[in-house]
Formats: sequence, structure tokens, C-alpha cells
Amino acid sequence: MVLGGRYRLESVLGRGVMGQVWRGRDLPLDRPVAVKTVATELLAVASSRDAALIRFSRETRAAARLDHANVATVFDASLTDDTCCLVMELIEGTTLEYLFDQQEEGRFGLASAVAVAAQLCAGLSAVHAADLVHRDLKTQNIMIRRDGVVKILDFGLVKLLSDTDPRLTTTGEGIGNLFCASPELLAGRDQLDGRSDLYAVGCLLHHMLTGETPFPTHQPALLSSHHLASPPPVVADSGVAVPGDLQNLLTALLAKRPEDRPSSAAEVYAALGPHLPQPRPELAVRRTVPEDPRRPFLVPHGPMPL
Repeated sequence: MVLGGRYRLESVLGRGVMGQVWRGRDLPLDRPVAVKTVATELLAVASSRDAALIRFSRETRAAARLDHANVATVFDASLTDDTCCLVMELIEGTTLEYLFDQQEEGRFGLASAVAVAAQLCAGLSAVHAADLVHRDLKTQNIMIRRDGVVKILDFGLVKLLSDTDPRLTTTGEGIGNLFCASPELLAGRDQLDGRSDLYAVGCLLHHMLTGETPFPTHQPALLSSHHLASPPPVVADSGVAVPGDLQNLLTALLAKRPEDRPSSAAEVYAALGPHLPQPRPELAVRRTVPEDPRRPFLVPHGPMPL
């Protein structure tokens, strides 16, 4: 199948509530791309067609406004009566979810975990500067490129801070992955800001350091209850030792009230700074594993691994 006479769809990379993502090829430029399409069943049902198109259009505009190394780049979009697609860079690498399986004891070392979290904060600083909130950060929506660069994906649940359309902000709409959902998102609060995403960063950092989510249960009601009322977990309770200031940062990120969390992604990045790996230029000519989340810090702007 060729969309718009330009993008050939080759294979399905993943499926979600709003549609699916394809590995494709930009025929005029002969380059690989990722193409996200809205589910045809959503477009076929009259009652959901308008909502799907509005939501997809919002995603397209939001993603196109972002220009950052840690955010997936949008190349093109098509929104017609019979075609609805978003064309993005194809990222060669693996999801953070899959990378957990490659770690010893199912968790990341301190330096690697902090390197991933710092890159997330770098990307979120651009997201939040554009008055956007991602709302759905999770291990499946974060990719580690082969050179170690972290990429934030899927703005399908992104919310303009100025958005007042009640059809798109109804209570409980699109709460995303419960494992990283902030209390205010679960409570259906109308006004969300970047601190909701910082809560998700705290959940992901805890997960990387311990190998477990902050509240390890698969019962949705119980998980929501923990996010809303249970005190933030302590990394040491999982048998992992971390510096005191890093534990304090995690506790602040997982605070129930947004006003008790760090005020910005840049502030979190600065707090993570002392724990980032030190640059090691000699690694630029050493054979390394293909995916190494520390690489951008160990070899800043260095060549690809041999």
C-alpha cells in the first residue's frame, strides 16, 4: 500500500488504541520512515470519526512543533477523508521495555538509569516549553537508538495546556499507562502541566534502578489507589543502594501534589547531573554493545560504535 502516492507501507511495527505504526519508505527520497495511521474502524464509525480526526490533528500539530534530539522528528502528515497518517523518523534501536530484559537482574546500573532519565528530561524540557504535556510516558513509548540516544515517542495523548474542548478533556479520557500515571491525571484534573510528566519520570527512574515499578501490581483499581494515596517507595527497600540526594529527588518526583515536585524538567536534569557518567573518549574506537544508553555521555557526539 502506498499512501499519498509517496509512502509505501512495508510491515507493522506496533498497534495501539488509536491505530498502528508501520515501517515504511519515502519513495521520492528513498529513505526509511515510520508511518502512524489511525485505526480504520475508528474512522468508519460515525460517532467516533470526528473525535479520532480531531485528536489525530492535534497530535500532528503538537509533534510538528517539537525540534529536539530526544524527541522523535515528524516529517509529514496527511489528513483527508480516506487517509490519516503521521510520518516520522524511523528509529533503529529498541524500546526501553525490551532493554529491561537485557539488563543483569532486570534492572539498570545507576549510571545507565540516570543517563536515560536525564535524556528524558532534556526532551521534556522542549515539550513543556511548547506548552505541551505528553501524558503517556512509559517504557513502550521510549526508544533507545543504537548510538544510545533516547527518543520520546507517541504524542497520541499529548494535551495542549490551552485546550478547552470538553470532548477532548473529559474525566478519565486517555489516562495512558497506569504504571506511570500521575495522581492528578488519574483524578481527571482539567489543568495538567509538565509536573505530571515529571511524576512519570520518577516512576521510570525507580523502575530502572530497582527492576520494579513503584507500585508493582497489575490490578488497575489497586494501582490507581497507590498512585493517589500511598507514600512514594524507597529504593533501598528493593535492596538497591543509591546516593541520598538521588533518593530525595525520587521522593520529590513521586510527590502526590504537583507543587511538591521539582518545578521543571531542567531542574530535574540539573539534579541528575552529578550522577551522570564521566566522558570517556577512548570508547569511540572500542567495540561496544549496539545499544548503550550511556554512550552520549561517555562519548559526546562521537562516531558510531565499531
